[in-house]
Amino acid sequence: MNSKNINGNILRAEVNILAGNIMLMGQLSLPKGTPGIVLFVHGSGSSRHSVRNRYVASVLQSAGIGTLLFDLLTEEEGVIDNRTSHLRFDIGLLAERLIQVTHWIQGNSSTQHLKVGYFGASTGGAAALVAAAVLGLQINAIVSRGGRPDLAEDALPDVKSPTLLIVGGFDKTVIALNRQAYDQLRCEKTLEIVPAATHLFEEPGKLEEVAKIASDWFVRYLKKSINKKH
Repeated sequence: MNSKNINGNILRAEVNILAGNIMLMGQLSLPKGTPGIVLFVHGSGSSRHSVRNRYVASVLQSAGIGTLLFDLLTEEEGVIDNRTSHLRFDIGLLAERLIQVTHWIQGNSSTQHLKVGYFGASTGGAAALVAAAVLGLQINAIVSRGGRPDLAEDALPDVKSPTLLIVGGFDKTVIALNRQAYDQLRCEKTLEIVPAATHLFEEPGKLEEVAKIASDWFVRYLKKSINKKH
């Protein structure tokens, strides 16, 4: 863990995460006394600097939940993907990276006691579900925003974590894909359609609505999971 600073009651640190034989960059934010941490799994062509994910992360932090925004790809891989777009659809690769980052969180002295949630966007939603299917009840909650859970395919019935799928009401194709995936999930699940919103929730107030829905889900399940142990 690199430089740390405390902003109010939130500890922030730039981190280097060893995932296999590569190093991934991330930003860790831990509110004082947080019961859990949400790992952000960004979507197509995005990074830890995603404006939308950073906004949602800030709402979670305000609710007392820790966050980790990190790059799924190295800088070199990102350059290649910007040219070819193939790595962002390599769900197996993205899920394996997420599993390795989860193990890093579970082995880090600052975070090993925390419950873990996933927030996935676009293809990151599929990677989150595939990773959760492997890790089982180690993952306490999942939220997919405008995600492609259909790309998780055969992993869907093996997901045990409570899962919330959020889709914009105008995003008709993705709604259909989410409904198909929803039917295959065997865990506790909810499909939330945000009215009058497109794929990126760019309409006034819509991203705020997504952030509130996601925050409520994580607070409910991460804090509930902690409380069960006491």
